[in-house]
Amino acid sequence: MHNIHKTVLTLDAGGTNFVFSAISNNQEIVKPVNLPSNGHQLDLCLSTIKEGFKAVINQLDKYPDAISFAFPGPADFPNGIIGDLYNLPGFRGGVPLGGILENEFNIPVFINNDGDLYAYGEALAGYLPYINQQMQNAGSQKRFRNLVGLTLGTGFGAGIVINGELLIGDNSAAAEVWLLRNKINPLTNAEEGVSIRAIKRVYAELCKIDISDSPEPHDIYKIGIGEIKGNKDAACEAFRQLGEVLGDAISQVITLTDSIAVIGGGIAGANTLILQGLLNEMRNKYIAYSGDIYPRLSQRIFNLDDKDELALFVKGETKELKVPGSNTTYFYDSMKRLGIGFSQIGTSKATALGAYNYAVNKL
Repeated sequence: MHNIHKTVLTLDAGGTNFVFSAISNNQEIVKPVNLPSNGHQLDLCLSTIKEGFKAVINQLDKYPDAISFAFPGPADFPNGIIGDLYNLPGFRGGVPLGGILENEFNIPVFINNDGDLYAYGEALAGYLPYINQQMQNAGSQKRFRNLVGLTLGTGFGAGIVINGELLIGDNSAAAEVWLLRNKINPLTNAEEGVSIRAIKRVYAELCKIDISDSPEPHDIYKIGIGEIKGNKDAACEAFRQLGEVLGDAISQVITLTDSIAVIGGGIAGANTLILQGLLNEMRNKYIAYSGDIYPRLSQRIFNLDDKDELALFVKGETKELKVPGSNTTYFYDSMKRLGIGFSQIGTSKATALGAYNYAVNKL
């Protein structure tokens, strides 16, 4: 990739803490700087952001080429304007954060949604290159160029990358998967079934306890795998339901994008309890009024975290076709297929790599 040795400052912007760093050649090159966000007061928050980036610059041998990071929305991301934030109440009425930082540091500033940059990182430097390397190792000529990246945590986020290009949308609001319909409770949105609060709520309901007394998802997962005591059936069912709603949401998205899906975020660590509900839903059937039964997706779905399924996925069904009366041949892979996997590099790293590569490509 051209401009690969550019140096880009990054920021992991949480509701309570900001983590500042710098990346070059897809590698973190400084010791990260961690500062409280001070999001309740705009001037103090802006001062903190400037201070954090200056502390990173002081660790560098040369001045950086750009700043690129994820920030919560609503926002006009292409213009670097942040709107009314829930977790950072100091931002009200529209704050031109990109312009403020460009004026301070005299370098380009790129701001995007965290779900978008997570997907971009996985597409350019994470899961998609990994899968395509597996295809190459198997001698397949097929390559995958599209990806949806999904994050499971406090909320349910996503980003879509089509042929190397991040889909942003006309309102900086593409891939707002949290607003898809919740399959289990259609009066609510998907985030109510795919989030930390969803796991706690279902576990509490099944245990007949108040949600305030429900353990955190990490502990519910440990109960589900028998590592600590608790209601194992309720724990497994909480994650199964999340998998079902997630599987339905992913199916809706990839019906339109025809892309591989990779999953990250804090809850993704419970993939062993999520996968079966997820795959069952994606491999589910539709029933026509005539009584005919057919798959809900036109593509065959593979669990790419399973060694045997991955082997079948990369092999495909390839044959050689000759053009009559000529020496021309074509390789035809007749298997329409997509895969689901969980992040191998981690959500935070993928997001940082997404921010870096986005800036490098824009430069």
